[in-house]
Amino acid sequence: MSRILIVNGRLIDPASGFDETGDVAVADGRIVRLGGQIEDFTPDQRIDASGQWVIPGLIDLSARLREPGATRKADITSESRAAAAAGITTLVMPPDTAPVMDTPSVVELVTHRADAAGAARVVPLGALTQKLAGEQLSGMAGLAAAGCPALSDGNRPIRDSLVLRRALEYASTFSLPCLLTPVDSSLAQGCLNEGPTATRLGLPGIPAAAETAGLGRQLAVAGATQARVHFGRLSSADGARLLTTALGENRKLTADVAIHHLFLTDQDAMEYDTRFHLEPPLRDIIDREALRQAVADRVIRIICSDHQPHDQDAKDGPFASTAPGASGLDTLLALVLRLVEEEVLPLHRALATVTLEPARLLGLEGGRLDEGAAADLVVVDPVDPWFCSEERLRSRGLNSPFLGWEFSARATHTLVAGRLVHQPDGP
Repeated sequence: MSRILIVNGRLIDPASGFDETGDVAVADGRIVRLGGQIEDFTPDQRIDASGQWVIPGLIDLSARLREPGATRKADITSESRAAAAAGITTLVMPPDTAPVMDTPSVVELVTHRADAAGAARVVPLGALTQKLAGEQLSGMAGLAAAGCPALSDGNRPIRDSLVLRRALEYASTFSLPCLLTPVDSSLAQGCLNEGPTATRLGLPGIPAAAETAGLGRQLAVAGATQARVHFGRLSSADGARLLTTALGENRKLTADVAIHHLFLTDQDAMEYDTRFHLEPPLRDIIDREALRQAVADRVIRIICSDHQPHDQDAKDGPFASTAPGASGLDTLLALVLRLVEEEVLPLHRALATVTLEPARLLGLEGGRLDEGAAADLVVVDPVDPWFCSEERLRSRGLNSPFLGWEFSARATHTLVAGRLVHQPDGP
């Protein structure tokens, strides 16, 4: 395994608050020295990070890689390499694959393909119920043994509250967090936020009540079980307020928001551009600002890309008939840093939302810049402008809602377990 020395970088650890210029020595997949000038270390490779930052690799809590089941859109190899190029060292993969990740054999298939790709780590989430049908509990012990650090409803909420309670109780016996989708599916029959924009466009709207109705029921069940529950992709001001109240009674609860909900609104879809057909839907500016405030207040502690690559056919056609979802790997780091530029979050806190906090939720080893820690590292040039275009996207999914945006930061080098998996002009 290579010995790598990164020199003269600004070393930033959101976990400890460490922030100073110095060197990092990597050997045997771990950080062996950190800080100051390291002269008594013989590297196989030396990286000059002058004027750049060295941070923990990003952990993306929700990234669909389309394998198994939809490899016409993307696959584990393409997306894990795209992630590495974007500074993401760990991809957390929901279980709504085909077949569903409800057995150890499917989990092992995914981890085998990820190991063969040799890029970003892929962490599979096990299904809470068999086939995600919401009826019979999955074999949670087997899924945990196969490498699943948590369980998820895979964007298919369990409608039967008794089944949900039993699933949460059973998961808690294995100390497995449960990731739930806060939505009442019967109310979510639309494609854009219910409001003036949807009315003007003649599109069926999804009210915020679809989120709060689902979230309220799940909060009640979670409170009865005391399980560790995480709510994924909050989208509304009402949802953020409901969670804020619940956190006063149950500190085991956590939540995340997709990065695009912190920048976009339903008005971005005014031209029927299907790149803005998302699930949950883009809401109005009041919701966007409330979500930003919830992140600033640490009510929402994690930001994810909610990466959902699609082929062109899935996004062609009338807005309501197209597939929801956006490609998000390539822009996650740049958008998180834009939150810092726009003074939504200070730098260390912004980085924590995509490093320390997801690692803490899932009990992962990454997310820290510390001696002895896993060498999942990213060297970032914070002042290297680039335009988001189809030609610049590494993901096979070209359905980014940020095409045409200019960003000011990018990853130049990415290490996973001490291996250099991305470098300038590299893979």
